[in-house]
Amino acid sequence: MSTHSFSVLTLPAEQLSNLTELGYAEMTPIQAASLPAILQGQDVRAKAKTGSGKTAAFGIGLLDKITVSQFVTQALVLCPTRELADQVSKELRRLARFTQNIKILTLCGGQAIGPQLESLVHPAHIIVGTPGRIQEHLRKGTLKLDQLKVLVLDEADRMLDMGFSEDIEDVVSYAPQDRQTLLFSATYPDGIERISNKFQRQPLNVEIEGDDDIADIKQVFIETDRHQRLALLTAVLYQHQPASCVVFCNTKRDCQEVYEALGGKGISALALNGDLEQRDRDRVLVRFSNGSCRVLVATDVAARGLDIKQLGLVINYELSFDPEVHVHRVGRTGRAGTSGLAVSLVTPQEMVRVHALEDYTHQTVVWQPAAQVLSAVPEALDAEMATLCIDGGRKAKIRPGDILGALTGEAGLTAAEVGKIDMFPIHAYVAIRQKSAKKALQRLQEGKIKGKSCKAIILR
Repeated sequence: MSTHSFSVLTLPAEQLSNLTELGYAEMTPIQAASLPAILQGQDVRAKAKTGSGKTAAFGIGLLDKITVSQFVTQALVLCPTRELADQVSKELRRLARFTQNIKILTLCGGQAIGPQLESLVHPAHIIVGTPGRIQEHLRKGTLKLDQLKVLVLDEADRMLDMGFSEDIEDVVSYAPQDRQTLLFSATYPDGIERISNKFQRQPLNVEIEGDDDIADIKQVFIETDRHQRLALLTAVLYQHQPASCVVFCNTKRDCQEVYEALGGKGISALALNGDLEQRDRDRVLVRFSNGSCRVLVATDVAARGLDIKQLGLVINYELSFDPEVHVHRVGRTGRAGTSGLAVSLVTPQEMVRVHALEDYTHQTVVWQPAAQVLSAVPEALDAEMATLCIDGGRKAKIRPGDILGALTGEAGLTAAEVGKIDMFPIHAYVAIRQKSAKKALQRLQEGKIKGKSCKAIILR
């Protein structure tokens, strides 16, 4: 039996079966190094890159501590952004499928507080949220942590970067001292040691080396000037025809400019920046992840927590000022054993950043002449899917199976025409092949889902 098999852990048979169904064949290095200690109740401080399996590491561990018959908050996961909190909540729900009646609630800022207050009337077993909104509920007394068993600080380095140090300390002050504290971070800046020393008791220190962060990713650097950069970007897209690509910009202004330019050339693109309302951010992320958009133009902060499993190409419209941020950008492609490609557009003024990156990675960058790319023949980059937004989600007791049944039953679509289904409290988003989207919309408007009439629109 492999020492990386989940079966070597002291987990319920139902959870082991669930992990098999979810495709968890073997533990990743971070899971193998940290899970035994987490299951034994030990504090753990872990350093691992994004996409290493850390959510499952702390998720499997904290679920093992939950007593479902006790209707009190027993675990809290603090995340730096709403996107990451949503991502963590979804993964925890998948991991918790083996047990019945477990309540997992997401509490983030930028969302209406009324529905959250209603949900907290009956305490959730597990809370996932951002520091500011968690603080707000603690001060109102609508959230209580006096029975907390496990506290998780996820992407702790990013929370420190965003100035959440005092907020974290305030939240922790509401929790029992005998709790288990798990700290996960992609890097170890100075503040991590201080937070660990303050909140953890003799933690097991786990560091999964990131030397291979960009080993399976081909990187290409192309010299340009600021006047040619947009033309070069579109040429790179024409040349590689990615099914899914993230273009990183350093500022919100550049993000918007690039998004508008790509749209003007008929390239399927969406923009993700910190100015979007939560509903619009959700829609952008859903459409990108379900194949209704080919190119996502994003700033680093907006893309934090973004987890797209089949991301074939990353383009740095501008080089980051920080080599570590560059490695994180590039590391979003080439995951799960697949090869990846990262293209960086560099002006002469940015050469100092190239040298800093070479020093940081101990690698010499590979340059490609711009002329080779600019000769690419323009080809359409249309999205394969369209997204239907349905007024009716988890609160209406609608499940993905109900939507699939309505579409493949009364609507007459085949299962192959229906893609990913994302459920939110009051909305559901369904990916439909472009050629079938209007037909699906018409049939949904004429029919019902689970006996309910639901409004639907095609997102544009």
